[in-house]
Amino acid sequence: MASFLIQRAINSVGVPRTISRYLSSAAAVAAANQTTAEADSSSIFAFNDGAEDKIHIKSPMPHTTKLSSFGDSSVTMPLSFMTGSIVGKRFYKQVTTREADDGVGWSVMLDYRTLKTPSKRPLKLPTPGLAKAIAAEWEYQQTDGIRPFTMPLMKLACTALERVPITRPKIIQHLMMKFNQDLVFCRAPEDNELTSSVHERQVEKIDPLLDWVSSEFGFKPVVYSSFFGGKQEDGLVHAVENLLKRTDDCELAAIDAMASAAHSLVIAIALFHGRLQIEEAIELIRLEEDLQVDKWGLVEGGHDVDIADLRVQISSAAVFLGLSRRN
Repeated sequence: MASFLIQRAINSVGVPRTISRYLSSAAAVAAANQTTAEADSSSIFAFNDGAEDKIHIKSPMPHTTKLSSFGDSSVTMPLSFMTGSIVGKRFYKQVTTREADDGVGWSVMLDYRTLKTPSKRPLKLPTPGLAKAIAAEWEYQQTDGIRPFTMPLMKLACTALERVPITRPKIIQHLMMKFNQDLVFCRAPEDNELTSSVHERQVEKIDPLLDWVSSEFGFKPVVYSSFFGGKQEDGLVHAVENLLKRTDDCELAAIDAMASAAHSLVIAIALFHGRLQIEEAIELIRLEEDLQVDKWGLVEGGHDVDIADLRVQISSAAVFLGLSRRN
């Protein structure tokens, strides 16, 4: 579902198909990892007694018209929206986008109601393209339930609007804590017959990326074979940290999501700069495991689900990054 609805939105705003081609397995991955239960409540908006699990709908005053009540009507997602569980039945018929009331950003409308984040802040998006893509995620929700795990762009938008502004220093600190153990710095031993083929592939595929890092930041990365990692030059560490500090909230949310999925801040930054395309990034992330699959075979329900999940995570963050940019 996620691939279909995002693809339609991307087509409508003219984003290249290569960015979104790897979202095709989103629904399958979600289904494999998501268990759902039918609601006992007679209300289509509430699923248990906890207020945090309700969709809050603010209706317009009886004497107002739909056109004049945009600012007074809203839909607020519950906190559980960020966890991936089904949060409610579809209660709206039409999804549209419009410029925000203050003229800054774009809003998603569920019928005549303005969509809000779990903390009841207006979901104000930086570009019409991103608003249309998120609107497409809402448009293709099924009538029996709203499934957040098919809405990766909506979740990233909530992260960028709510979590990044108040936790930005901690996000950057967390990313930098793992920088010395980055996936691309770890090199398989060359003198071991069990790992020599991995080493050769790493030299072929990863060394060009390390050369780009050296050119971009002015410091040559250090590679190592220790499981516990090594230590990069202070100049490189500071340069990468300064780059993260210069990002806006949407950019940092996307970089954090990609780095988490890739186990590599370097790969995330390369995607951010356009040095790597999605397919190239996935190949580097899975380099060692793909060699094992080539040798021993693919485990159905294991490797294939992992691959699909990785493609969804990397692709959705890359799509979010591209659509959030105003230029």
